This record gives sequence, structure tokens and C-alpha cells, in this order.
Amino acid sequence: MKTVLITGASSGIGKETAFEYAKNNYNLILVARRKDNLEIIKSEIENKYKITVSIISMDLAKLNSSEELFQQIKGLNLTVDVLINNAGFGIYGDLLTNDLKKLENMLVLNMITLSKLTLLFAKQMAQNGGGHIINLASTAAFQPVPSMAAYSATKAYVMNFSEAIAYELKDKNIKVIIISPGATQSEFGTTAGFKEDGDFFKEMPTSKDLARFIYKTMHTNKTHAIHGLKNTLLAHSNRFASRKISTIVAAKMIK
Repeated sequence: MKTVLITGASSGIGKETAFEYAKNNYNLILVARRKDNLEIIKSEIENKYKITVSIISMDLAKLNSSEELFQQIKGLNLTVDVLINNAGFGIYGDLLTNDLKKLENMLVLNMITLSKLTLLFAKQMAQNGGGHIINLASTAAFQPVPSMAAYSATKAYVMNFSEAIAYELKDKNIKVIIISPGATQSEFGTTAGFKEDGDFFKEMPTSKDLARFIYKTMHTNKTHAIHGLKNTLLAHSNRFASRKISTIVAAKMIK
């Protein structure tokens, strides 16, 4: 039985992805800050499916958390076949209003932690004959986004980093996949500072929808998959406009 490691697994997309992989007979390693939430999810999944759930409470926005997590998993004698770098958050608001520490934590979590975990587990996967690495980017990666300037930049990094290493690692039998969701019903908006109410929020795809998409995409030959036809059309429409125009449009949409 294979094992999947999911970061940011205490709620939203990470939680639903855990249930999706459990349903498909994967053992789970779930990582997040909120231990109480993880314990509830572990109990629910193990009562429903015949798989094993290991939980690790850790703040992955800390600079050396990647190494600590890798060593903990190694100490448990667990082998990761699928790594899903889901943990991440955004900050909404003009740059001058951003909290400096929160900005730093976001940059560490969204880019540095993701990169380190990718490297650490890719080395292990190469030794074991292969595996899957799934990195969560965003449709925000396709253009600069005023009022979410740093967040969109981190997701552009995730996209470019992942596409490059997908090429590097293909001969090692390691499949790297980028998933780019658009707005999704999760805790992301609350954390970022959006008001998640009204018809717009209700029309967003659910975290469960996205979890199914992640699992399904893993079994395709795609390197990069955008969730939803509307998001796909919007992301690719940037090819037909200058970056200045794309930035202006993004600014109006995010408001």
C-alpha cells in the first residue's frame, strides 16, 4: 500500500484531498499546525477506511521546518510515494498595508518550504525507483495581481520551479505535477482577508471538487492542470494581451 504526504491537511483542500486518497487506498501522513483538527480527521478516516493515518503537528512557515519534517518521517520508518505540497496562504491588500512578519511567513511557506520538501523527498524517491510530487500553484501565477502582489509572485515561482524540475526528474521516474486552482471554497479567503459571502463565493468549486481533480490528474500524463474550464480560458487569455493590460484586468477582478 502506497503512502501520500499532504501538507496543510487540517482543513479545506488538504483535508478533502486526504479523504480522496484514503478512499483510494493510500496510507496518509497529514501535516498542519492544528493538532486537534488533525486528530479529528485521523479518527474519521481510520473509522471509515482500512488505511493508516499518521499526523504531525508542525508550522511549515518556519525556515527549518522542512528538514525537521523529513527527519520525523524518516524516524517513523515511513516511505513517501506521493508528496502533495498543498500548504500555503495569501495576503490580500496593497503592499504598504501588509504585515512584515506575515509576509515573510508566506514567502517561506509558499516557496522555501515547498522547494525544500520537493528536494528532500525527490532524492528519496529517486533512490526508491520513483514517485509523484504534486505542487499547488494558482491561476494567480499567470499574471501579476495587484493587491495580492507577493502571493501571485510566489505562485509564479511554484509554477516555473515545478515545470523545470518535471523535466529534470522524468528520467528518475518521478512525475511532477502542477495543479492551478482558481478561487475555491476553503479557508484561503478568510486567511487572506477576503469576505467570503454572497453568490460569488457560493458559485466557487468546493475543496472536494478540487481534491477529486488532484487525484484524477495524478493518473494522467499532464504536467500542469488548471482546475475548471473558466479558469483555463482566463489563464490562457493572457497570451493575447500585454502584461500591462493583464495586470490592469487582474487588479479590477481582485477588487
